[in-house]
Amino acid sequence: MTMDTVQQDGPYQAVLADLRAHPRKWLVTGTAGFIGSNVLETLLNLGQEVVGLDNFATGSMLNLKHVEEAVGEERYRRFRFIEADIGRYEACREACDGVAFVIHLAARGSVPFSLGQPLEVHRANVTGFCNMICAAKDSRVNRFVYASSSAVYGDHPGLPKVESEIGRSLSPYATTKRANELYADVYCRCYGIETIGLRYFNVFGPRQNPDGPYAAVIPRWIQAMIRNGPVFINGDGETSRDFCYVANVVQANLLAALTGNPDALNQVYNVAVGASTRLNELFGMLRERLLPRCPHLIDSKPVYREFRSGDVRHSHADISKARGLLGYSSTHRIEQGLDEALEWYVANLSSAGDAGPAKMPGTLPK
Repeated sequence: MTMDTVQQDGPYQAVLADLRAHPRKWLVTGTAGFIGSNVLETLLNLGQEVVGLDNFATGSMLNLKHVEEAVGEERYRRFRFIEADIGRYEACREACDGVAFVIHLAARGSVPFSLGQPLEVHRANVTGFCNMICAAKDSRVNRFVYASSSAVYGDHPGLPKVESEIGRSLSPYATTKRANELYADVYCRCYGIETIGLRYFNVFGPRQNPDGPYAAVIPRWIQAMIRNGPVFINGDGETSRDFCYVANVVQANLLAALTGNPDALNQVYNVAVGASTRLNELFGMLRERLLPRCPHLIDSKPVYREFRSGDVRHSHADISKARGLLGYSSTHRIEQGLDEALEWYVANLSSAGDAGPAKMPGTLPK
């Protein structure tokens, strides 16, 4: 899938035209991951030079191979990959050399994992973040765009979620993402580095790993449905999420990196669709789309179990700030995203072992 072919008038099309006319050098951390590989694919299709940094803790070499197949050998030659850990400042500094924009996506991104391994999550998400933003400062990059999370809203009951109103964290993961926002603000005010944080809401799309206990719900459910396995819902199914297709996330990153609006800098933004979908509704959407290929789903029903610790009940984003200051406008609602990604899901999630993370030997120690 080629993300830069999304049709949209206005600020995003202007950014795409500018990038085609004036290529830059980018660093994408976590580039072998789900979101990182989609950002990489778009940048390479736009003729950009990209440095990638990943330690394969959660990323996959298979994702990079898919990008190479998608963009072609000639464009892929503009990509330089560094296998290293953001826990090492020296690796971050090397990756930032000569870079104009940093898109920092590398993190340990699971609430349940953070509850079991809080020190590892802190090391990756806080120490690694500090190494990365400090390296960007020391390298004098133009702008540092980083991934935050809707998890920072914690126990705040308000809906939709507005950037200025957050509650108490419900997990170590949420705390690390809030710490990222605080550090970014301090680095902007103390050192003058331009930063923009993006609070992602339940991103889904091609290359999202369905395997393991912490997998995201959409690829995990699709894989289970294709294989005629149980689909588990934590709770009663009335929990809701603002599911955001990855093309929207790619758009937000490029807008954040290229915005010329000074009021947009040193801010955090919700990146979502601005609509919520209940898990029971999601199950119906997936079953409807897969039924023509999987007739065994005709009488399929989910299996309900206990609520999961650390999860919020409802998630629904207000995206007016991103729209007003960045020019962001979601091009894909959940239905459009599922329709666009369905072929990838079916092709890659049908057989056991197809979509698991392909870790490489020689990964640097943590």
